[in-house]
Formats: sequence, structure tokens, C-alpha cells
Amino acid sequence: MAMNTRKGFRFSTYEAPEQTPFDKLFDIFQELITHTSGDFDEAIDWLRELDKEYELTDDEYTIDDFIEELKAKGYIQEEFDDDAAGGEGEEGDENGGKGNISITAKMERLIRQRALDQIFGKIKRSGSGNHKTGKSGQGDEHTGDLREYRYGDGLEHISMTESLKNAQINHGMGSFTLNEDDLVVEDTQHKAQMSTVLMIDISHSMILYGEDRITPAKKVAMALAELITTRYPKDTLDILVFGNDAWPIPIKDLPYLKVGPYHTNTVAGLQLAMDMLRRKRNTNKQIFMITDGKPSCLRLPDGSYYKNSVGLDEYIVEKCYNMARQARKLHIPITTFMIAQDAYLMQFIRHFTEANKGKAFFTGLQGLGEMIFEDYETNRRKRLK
Repeated sequence: MAMNTRKGFRFSTYEAPEQTPFDKLFDIFQELITHTSGDFDEAIDWLRELDKEYELTDDEYTIDDFIEELKAKGYIQEEFDDDAAGGEGEEGDENGGKGNISITAKMERLIRQRALDQIFGKIKRSGSGNHKTGKSGQGDEHTGDLREYRYGDGLEHISMTESLKNAQINHGMGSFTLNEDDLVVEDTQHKAQMSTVLMIDISHSMILYGEDRITPAKKVAMALAELITTRYPKDTLDILVFGNDAWPIPIKDLPYLKVGPYHTNTVAGLQLAMDMLRRKRNTNKQIFMITDGKPSCLRLPDGSYYKNSVGLDEYIVEKCYNMARQARKLHIPITTFMIAQDAYLMQFIRHFTEANKGKAFFTGLQGLGEMIFEDYETNRRKRLK
């Protein structure tokens, strides 16, 4: 007698994966340490406040236990001041000396990876990390296609298996001979590099009116740095910040980036960006600029500053337009990401983008990372044809 079997789906209530007490706090801590620009003490103070309000811990696992586990896992380090401790070496602990706690390089890398995951999502890593140009020849990625040997082909590209097979067919097995006509080369794909400079505005307006604009900008910079170093390792990324002046910062310092009491010297940022790109050997170059304010500052030849925060100062903006034209002559497109909708700002960027023939995105704080990633990919495809 045949049995009736039921087919279908069985639904059950979703249960979130169980997190350890450390993992639960660690997710929150990573966000806090980004907002506090790497200040461990301030991040822990915020964590303790959140703990009071939301009861994140219990008697079995406290915030102090979490701090000790951060140390044990190598995410933070404590440095003791011998004078403050009242002695040398480990005696400082016994005498009540308190060290300064800071995050480690391991933690900095994790913050960049977190920013990448938050902004760009889970991105597949590629083996060598570069985009193809669509042109074959003496490149560095094998295509699987075979062709005859040509003068100038490197020995590393010769397919020995196919070449030996040709020699046996052409000359027989009795007296083995291998000559140039027997050689077969595996074709390769040209791959190109892109040099990018990311400019980040750290003028006071980035935290003005109670709106935190620097943290999203900082996350984008960290994500872009992680993206390029992992997915496109042969590309280069330089980062600079600009306020009254402009100066480069290393990738490892991104978590500690803070806004200063600065005006917006866009010209200084562009000058430094182009100086950086002039030193790059490859021909594909671009500038990304994240800003929320119109240019309001210039450094004069005598070292003094010319500042004007009212409207669009003709002297200042004309210097910016000249820089945009200069970048265009050097074939360096500038993509500007505006995180404000100020009328003067938009007017300036329209003229600036027209002078450079670049791109401009008027965006809020949401979506900034996705737009930069999208344009990074687009610029590569456009310039590598």
C-alpha cells in the first residue's frame, strides 16, 4: 500500500546567531572607537554609559573583563610612564601607576576592514588584484590562448609542454631537436594601474551645526584604503587632508583623523594632490575630493593667509578653477563628493567641474561610500580602454 508523503517547507522562528559577551561588546566598541577618532578612554566611557542604559553586561562579564580581553587579543596596548608609576618595569603596576591605553595596528586594520564591509559590502578578493584592459600582448595575466613565438617574447611565457609536443611532431623521436619554429607562447593580458589621491576636508564646518560629517568621510577613506590594498594591490592610494593648509597622512592614521579650527584651503589640497600624482609613473591618475564647504582660504606667497567665509570670493575661487584646468591638462579627472547642499557650494562646484571636465556628486551622508566605490570602478573602466 502506497504511503502519502507530504512535501513542502517548514518554517520556524528566526534565532539570531549566539554571540559571546566579548563579540557583542566588540561590535559596539569598533563603532565607538571610529567616532572618537581612536581615543580609547573616550570610547570606553561611552561604552560604560551604554552599558548602564541597556545592560550590556552582567556580573559574570563586566566592561573591565572586556578591556582585559581586548589586551589579551592584541587589540589594545598599555604603555607605562616610569616617572608616574614611581619605578621601573613591572614595579609601576604594584605602585599604582596607570598606563596610557591605545589601539594597536591590528585594531587599526580591523577598523578599516569593518569600514569596507559596512560601506562596500562583502567583496570577493581577486588573485592579483588588478583590472584587465581588454588588450592582450606582453602582459602579466595568462589568458590560456596559445600562439607562435615572436622575437622579444620572454622565456617565462613559453609553454614548454606544447613546445616539446611540436618538436616531437616536427622532428620525430629518434633525434630530438627543438628550434624556434617549435616554440609556443601562452598569451597574456595587459593590466593597468590606477593612482588615486583622496582629499578629505577637515575644516570646522565638518562638525558644524551639530552634524557629524567627518566620521562618514573617515569611514569612506578607510574603506577605500582597504579596498585598494586588498583588491587592487598594484594600484596606489595617497590620502591628504586640507584645512588652512594641506598635508598627507598615512593610511594607519585614518582612525585618528579629527576636524580642526580651520577654513577651507581647497587650492592647497589640489596643489598637493597633483604634486603626489606627478611622481607616479603610471598614466592613469585621478583625484577624489570629499568636502562640505566652499573654498574660503588661500596661503599667500609671504606665508600669510587670505581668508573670506562670506559668499564666493572671486580671488579664491578663480585660483581653484585654474587648478582644475591644470589638472585637466595633466589628464587627471577630479571627482568631487559634496556632503552639503549649500547654494554657494553647488555654484562653485558646477564651475569647478566644468573647468576640469570631471564629475560631481551632491550627496548626503548616506550613500557616500557606495558612490565613491562606484565611481572608482567607473573611472578605471573608462580610463583603461
